Amino acid sequence: MSDEMRRIRRQMRGPDAHEARSAMQASGRQEKSGIRQQIGQLPGFFGYGRRTRDMQVQEQFSEAWFAMALLFTLGGLIWKLDGLLLMAALLVAIIIASWAWNQLATFGLDYERHFSLRRAFVGETVELKLTVSNRKFLPVSWLRVADIFPLQLPLIDRNVAKRGDTNQGEFSTFWSLKWFQRLSRSYQLQAAERGFFRFGPAQIETGDLFGLFRTTHVWPQEDILIVYPQIVPLVDLGLPAKEPFGDLKSAQFMFADPIRTVGVRDYHPEDDFRRLHWKATARRQKLQTRVLEPATSHNLIVALNVATLAQHWRGVIPQVLEQAISVAASVAYYSVQQRWSTGLLANGALPRSDQSIKVPPGRAPGQMTAILEMLAAVTPFATAPIERLLLTESPHLPWGSTLVLVTPIITDDIAAALLDLKRMGRRLALISLDPAPLPPALRHMLAYRVPLGDMPELDLSQPISGLESVLSPQQRQQQTIHQAGVALRPPQS
Repeated sequence: MSDEMRRIRRQMRGPDAHEARSAMQASGRQEKSGIRQQIGQLPGFFGYGRRTRDMQVQEQFSEAWFAMALLFTLGGLIWKLDGLLLMAALLVAIIIASWAWNQLATFGLDYERHFSLRRAFVGETVELKLTVSNRKFLPVSWLRVADIFPLQLPLIDRNVAKRGDTNQGEFSTFWSLKWFQRLSRSYQLQAAERGFFRFGPAQIETGDLFGLFRTTHVWPQEDILIVYPQIVPLVDLGLPAKEPFGDLKSAQFMFADPIRTVGVRDYHPEDDFRRLHWKATARRQKLQTRVLEPATSHNLIVALNVATLAQHWRGVIPQVLEQAISVAASVAYYSVQQRWSTGLLANGALPRSDQSIKVPPGRAPGQMTAILEMLAAVTPFATAPIERLLLTESPHLPWGSTLVLVTPIITDDIAAALLDLKRMGRRLALISLDPAPLPPALRHMLAYRVPLGDMPELDLSQPISGLESVLSPQQRQQQTIHQAGVALRPPQS
């Protein structure tokens, strides 16, 4: 038969006998496979064939329990066997008791986290206590708590698993509580990185004694642990002040604070008549004038540049950024310890924010806490170039305040902005982590260089430029003598 004839037959009668036979055989194989699969599911329906317990499903209960109870009941009634009827009653009782137990398992259950420190510094160890309470007569046979832990804060001698779906840490604990029992377990957290770290929410899973039913409950409570950046002691920091009135004593009697009186003396014709002390004049029967205490003031603003590269959008160097944040925190802490009015500016942003960080200068008791919390939460995302932020915020800063810029890099734009601020009359100090030489345009500005690496202490007693702006003539003479002595000192063998 020619090919043309076969084609015509297919069009008229369909495929030939060989093709039809192959299709029938394939259809038969599929039907047999489906029947075998259905027959194979019957033992599982009645509870047979399960060699291991499935820990992935939410419940171990299935319809097989009711089927078995029905079979036992029918068998007991047909053959009049009391044992089968008793077994059916026990199965039904277990199912009902397990279901009721599971419904009450989470009632009166409480899960808590307690930290020995809510605010810690990098390198410290924080004790974390997990507490589970069962406030009901029904015991909790088993309880699994899967709590979200930050991976940046490792547990000592414990492992925190990493979840593949969210890349978060998960710490699992297993408990068993009696009625009205409260259990606690303590763990040690290593504050390895600075930041705001959230603990929780926790997923609580429990059930009945027989494991037939399970209940999963999400505990929404979250706790925050704040890890401050590292603070190192400053050997010395010489920053000039410009305001004539304030709270700090001055070594030179250039200005007098009208609200501070340290004594009285005889009146001189050149004295201001408004300084007369009338009570002392009446007591001594001679004009007396008040002696005022000389004073000066420090308003110090710490400006932090979070950009570690000239093009901040290209990325960040984490080690350099963390050291810059540590330097800024150390300078702010020193300023607060000196009872100076201290503020903070940073072109970084807080998490879930796109605004620059601004802490107005102040001397309130919580000023240092506010500054450290901002530095702990700052992200490497630069909201704007630091030079633009300085020029924008400079008109809003108190006049006479000293602006200390902490920056990992020095670009031409930063140098130009500092020069503009200096021409405006701003008091400036530069702390650079850039190992490159200082631009020639900044050679008359007070500048320090902090070497990259570990900082046991922050030595700012030797400026790399602008030394004449912070030392008196006597101090500069002593500095020169000291440097000459070091140069003439014979080398140690």
